[in-house]
Amino acid sequence: MSVVTIRGRLGSGAPEIGRLVADSLQADYVDREIIAKVAEKLHWPNQEVAAKEMPTDSLEGRIAEALGCSGLTLERAPYLPTWEIPSGDTLYVSGLKFVITELAKKQPIVIQGRGSRYILEEYPGCLHVLIVAPQELRVRRAMVKLQLDQEAAEKEISRIDNSRREFIRMYFGADQEDPLRYDLVINTENLGFEAAASIVVHAVPLAA
Repeated sequence: MSVVTIRGRLGSGAPEIGRLVADSLQADYVDREIIAKVAEKLHWPNQEVAAKEMPTDSLEGRIAEALGCSGLTLERAPYLPTWEIPSGDTLYVSGLKFVITELAKKQPIVIQGRGSRYILEEYPGCLHVLIVAPQELRVRRAMVKLQLDQEAAEKEISRIDNSRREFIRMYFGADQEDPLRYDLVINTENLGFEAAASIVVHAVPLAA
């Protein structure tokens, strides 16, 4: 059983690698978008339909239960982009910690972002992974993924980098790029995503 936290800047390949790792480990994969989809279903007028689509033993069901017990309103839920998170909101961060910790109890699981590396710092058996890539490569990947020209991709990368850096600094008092805070740092400049995922998978037993 294992918990993997994985993060990386836009264009590094962290989400893609996280999903590949989860597939290899036959683990659940959780990121902001998945939490957002669950929260959207919780807004459905017909709660019976939502309940049927999210049984309690499923990943969506566990996320729904954690959101319901977190003390957060759905408008302040842990799927918010970092630039929309209320500044200095202690209730928000306590709710975020609750949700991430509850999800980690059901292993194996791969959690991408959301401050999971810091929230689960003392959690046993965690492997904390940082994915990096050169700026030029990140820009090219963002251009393809977001269908932006180079200037727009550079601006989007800068905006997201700054908001995430401030989020980690404000709520966890840490430098998100400090390599000493991670068990494994992988540069995807010369490694394909599948090769990077294989490295993570093989490192998981060492963290147990």
